[in-house]
Amino acid sequence: MSKKTKLELTWIGKDERPKLEPRILIEDPSLSHHASARHSGADIFDNMLIRGDNLLALKALEADFAGKIKCVFIDPPYNTGSAFTHYDDGLEHSLWLSLMRDRLEMIRTLLSDDGSLWITIDDNEAHYLKVLCDEVFGRANFIANVVWQKRIGPDSRATLGSAHDHVLVYAKDTRFFTTNRIPLTGAQTAEFANPDNDPRGAWTSSSNFSAQGFRKNQMYKIVTPGGAEYFPPEGRCWVTVETEYFRLLSEGRMWFGKDGKGMPRKKTYLLEQDGRNTWTWWPNSEVGNTQESKKESISLFGADKPFDTPKPERLLKRIIEISTNVGDLVLDSFAGSGTTGAVAHKMGRRWIMVELGDHAETHVVPRLKKVIDGSEPGGVTKALDWRGGGGFRYYRLAPSLLVHDRYGNWVIAKDYNAAMLAEALCRHMNFTYAPSQSPDEYWNHGFSTETDFIYVTTQNLTHDACRKISEDVGPDRSLLICCKAFNANPDSFENLTLVKIPTAILSRCEWGRDDYSLNIRNLPLALDEGEEPQTIGSPRKKASDLPLFHFGADEGEA
Repeated sequence: MSKKTKLELTWIGKDERPKLEPRILIEDPSLSHHASARHSGADIFDNMLIRGDNLLALKALEADFAGKIKCVFIDPPYNTGSAFTHYDDGLEHSLWLSLMRDRLEMIRTLLSDDGSLWITIDDNEAHYLKVLCDEVFGRANFIANVVWQKRIGPDSRATLGSAHDHVLVYAKDTRFFTTNRIPLTGAQTAEFANPDNDPRGAWTSSSNFSAQGFRKNQMYKIVTPGGAEYFPPEGRCWVTVETEYFRLLSEGRMWFGKDGKGMPRKKTYLLEQDGRNTWTWWPNSEVGNTQESKKESISLFGADKPFDTPKPERLLKRIIEISTNVGDLVLDSFAGSGTTGAVAHKMGRRWIMVELGDHAETHVVPRLKKVIDGSEPGGVTKALDWRGGGGFRYYRLAPSLLVHDRYGNWVIAKDYNAAMLAEALCRHMNFTYAPSQSPDEYWNHGFSTETDFIYVTTQNLTHDACRKISEDVGPDRSLLICCKAFNANPDSFENLTLVKIPTAILSRCEWGRDDYSLNIRNLPLALDEGEEPQTIGSPRKKASDLPLFHFGADEGEA
C-alpha cells in the first residue's frame, strides 16, 4: 500500500505536445471600428478581436499579456457528437481532452495571479474536464461548480431531461482571488419597506438577534417599548453585549413589531447594502436561459443566420461582475457570436476575443459595431444604461514565418516585411519588440533587459559592418544580431552575438501549421495484446473496445 497516491487522468495522445509558433498579429483596419465621438473619459479603444486558431492566438498573446488577464470565460465545444463528426465517440473524446489541455495551459499562463477561469460545459464532459483542470490549475485552486439552469421547462425528448449546464470556476491562485458582491434582485429589494417612516429609508429586520451558546455578558433582560420582557431563548444568548444593544436601540435600529411588544429584531437598511454574495445555484430567472439567448441572437443577426449555441448576456454579466472590476481585462478564446466582448464592453471592461470561423466577420464584427455605436438595445444594454462608445481592433494571425522554397529549403515567407520580421524574431528570441525611433540606433529593434538588445536584418553583414555596429552599441550594452549571413568572426566583438536566420530558429516550433483544432496525425490506436499496429485509415476495433482513458495512480514510497 502506498503512502502517497496521485490521481491522474490519462488518454490516448496525451503525451503529444504541440510546439507552437509564436505568431505576430496583423491588424486589418477595414474591420476595426471605433465610435464617432468620445462618450466619456473612460471609453476603451484598445480591445482586440483576433481571427485565427485559438491555440496559436493564445500563444501570440503570451509575450504581451502573460500574467495580465483578470478573467477568462470560455464556452468550448461540448463534444456531444457534433464537434468532430468524422470520428467515432471514443477517439473524439481523446482529441477533445488534448484540445482542452493545451488551451488550459496557455490560459493559465495568461491569467493574473488574482485572475480566474470560468468554463461552461454540460454533463457529457464536465467531470473529465474537472479532473483535467485539477491537473492544470491544481486542485487547491478549484473554486466552485456553478449550476446554471439553462432551460425554462423539461426536455420532453429525453427520459431524464437536462435542465442545467455547469460553470466550472478556477482561480490562478486562491491566495489572491477575490469576488465582488452582486446587486440585489428586484424581489430582494421588494423585501425592504419603511412601516415606521424611518428617516434612513426602507429596511428589513432579521430574527437572529440571538445566537447559540452561553456568554454571561450577553444574557441580559430586554424590556421592549411596549413593556414586554425577553430573555434569550433557551440554549442561546443575545448576539451583542448590553451596551451595544442600547446603542442600537438609541439609533432606532431595533424593531419590536408595530405594537412595540415583539421579539427583538435588528434593522438592516437598503441604503447600506452593497449587494449580496452569490452561490452555486444560478436560476434562469437571474441569468437567463437558452431560449432567451436564441431570441437575442435572432434580434442581432436575423432569423436566417442566428448563432447555434449562444449564451445569454445576463449569464456573462453575472460572471464578469463577480470576477472583475471596471478596466480589468477579460478574455474569451472561443468567442462564438461575441457575447463576452459585447457584455464586457458595456460593463467598462477591456476585452480580447479569438474566433477561427467566418462568423468572426459575419457575426462578431457587426455585433460589436452595434454595441460601440449604441444601436444595440438588447441583452443587458438597458440594465447597464449603455449608450455606446469605445472601439476595437481586428487582427489576423500572421502566416507562418518560415516556408519551403521550391527546392525544399526553409526560407522567410514573402509576406513578411522588415518590421514584421523584426517583431517575429523578437518573439522567437524572447525579446520585447520596441524599435528605437532614433536614427542613430537603427540596430535597436527590441530589448530583453535595460542593456540587452536585438537587431534583425536580412543583409549579409561584413566584418566592417559588425565593427561599426559594435562601436555604436558601446561597451556597456550587448546586442543579439539575427541576420541572413555574416562574413565576420563572431568572437571578435565582445558586445555582439551573431546568429543566422532561419537556422537559429528552425527547431523552435512547428512551421506552416495554422490549425490546432484536431491533432490526429501521430495518434496511436489502442491494441489488444499481440495485435499488429494499425494506421488511422485501416480497419479497427469499435470505439467501445478501446481503453482511451482511465484514472491512473502514481504510487509513492511503499
